Amino acid sequence: MILFNNPLRFALFSSQVPAELILTLLSLDAPDLPPLRQCLQCDAGLVVQLDRPALFYRVLRDFAPYLKPLPSADHGQDIVILNCAPLHSAKSLDALRLSHLRAALLADHLAEVLTLNGKHVYPVPAVPSKEVEEFLSQLGISWPSSGDTSLVEETVSSFKDFLRDCVQNAGDGNHTQSPDEIRVQLKTSAEKHNLTLEGYAPNLDFFLVSEDDLRHVARLQRSVQDLVQTSPCTVLHIISCEEEFHQQKLDLLWRLMVPSSRDVTQKHLICGPVKVLNSTAPPSSSQYFQLRKSQMLEASVMKYGESVKGDSWDEIITSLTSAAVKFELMATPHRSQVNLNLEDGNITTKGTKSGAFVMYNCARLATMFDSYNDAASEGIYPEFPPAGDLSYSSLREEGEWLLLFNYIMMFPEVLSQAAQMSAPSPGIRVTANTEAVCKFLVGLSMDFSCYYNRVHILGEPLPHLFSQMFARLRLMKGVQSVLHSALKTLHITPLTQI
Repeated sequence: MILFNNPLRFALFSSQVPAELILTLLSLDAPDLPPLRQCLQCDAGLVVQLDRPALFYRVLRDFAPYLKPLPSADHGQDIVILNCAPLHSAKSLDALRLSHLRAALLADHLAEVLTLNGKHVYPVPAVPSKEVEEFLSQLGISWPSSGDTSLVEETVSSFKDFLRDCVQNAGDGNHTQSPDEIRVQLKTSAEKHNLTLEGYAPNLDFFLVSEDDLRHVARLQRSVQDLVQTSPCTVLHIISCEEEFHQQKLDLLWRLMVPSSRDVTQKHLICGPVKVLNSTAPPSSSQYFQLRKSQMLEASVMKYGESVKGDSWDEIITSLTSAAVKFELMATPHRSQVNLNLEDGNITTKGTKSGAFVMYNCARLATMFDSYNDAASEGIYPEFPPAGDLSYSSLREEGEWLLLFNYIMMFPEVLSQAAQMSAPSPGIRVTANTEAVCKFLVGLSMDFSCYYNRVHILGEPLPHLFSQMFARLRLMKGVQSVLHSALKTLHITPLTQI
């Protein structure tokens, strides 16, 4: 690990480090390796000192490569059908619970980071309600809003016929509960077709299949038929924990009704519950958003006064609220419970771990660059020179090194981590690092804020100070680019003024 206040130390050898190794290290010159200043033998092993000015120059002359994920060594399936399970039943805004909203936010983020990492992602289902669609759009969630209903209903009809035939052949027709429900013996049928049940709940047995269940499966089947011709695919179900058992039933039902679906890899990503503290009646997703918005408005009026009104401020408040809500529901690992204290407005105003804090720092950066551009247009500062012509030897602050190494250079790894799936045990469950980008943004914002409060970036308009000012501004441009790229994976529009 690199220690910022100390050089690298390697203790791989109990005695003298071979001179050949030292010469090899010093001669390394690869784009992904930081340039070295020197390697020294000491009692603890080998001390490696990085050439900081050279590394600043290498990264900041063109930081575009650091805005993309690391090259992937994953040669798995490239097509991912992302099934946000709660949206199948979101027929009204009142029916969209907080756990459903959390699942939708995580699914939207996963769609973005998987795409960045080279996957072909197809979101399912189309949002069934216009008011739900408008609410999700307000939060920046980019999800399909229409589907081919006639083809889905055609598939549902064929599924009904298939299941009724199966029930009659099994002599189980007396157990049909109503014209809209069909009783299926899941476990018995799965064992009959040699379907593995590893990772499924042990008490999966009878399933009263409704028309809504058949529509859910039909949408998945249509997606596979429409999108997958010769390439295999993965269907990733994003599910709230309350509906995990039901989704397992749908998973098996699909395998039973459509033999070809058994070649489709189905994985389940479970979202932990959302608990509202000190509340007997949890609000709906819409009520929660409106409450946070009113808190954000109240906090902004207290800070900025009566000028907080009009369309531009309404847009700012909505943007801040959207960011606050996303960080509140997404900064916790997806399998863990989220605890909401709706009486505490800190999450929306000055808390350093909130989305609003990240947005305020976006606005500070934008304001700083606007100030420079205004001063340059008036001739106070000279025009910004090409990045490759700048000298970075003046960047000696530890905060500057930290921003470069911990954030600009580490961002590709964060993007790669955010798209990685891991199976904690054999079966159908997977986990993902859905919180990685939020945590990265919070850390970056805190360290940038400390640096910004301590260092006067736009210095006096004196020629001997311009070199350092331009180097710092270039570093800040790298920080801003990383901030914006990270926020884009959350579908949050950066704040440019406040």
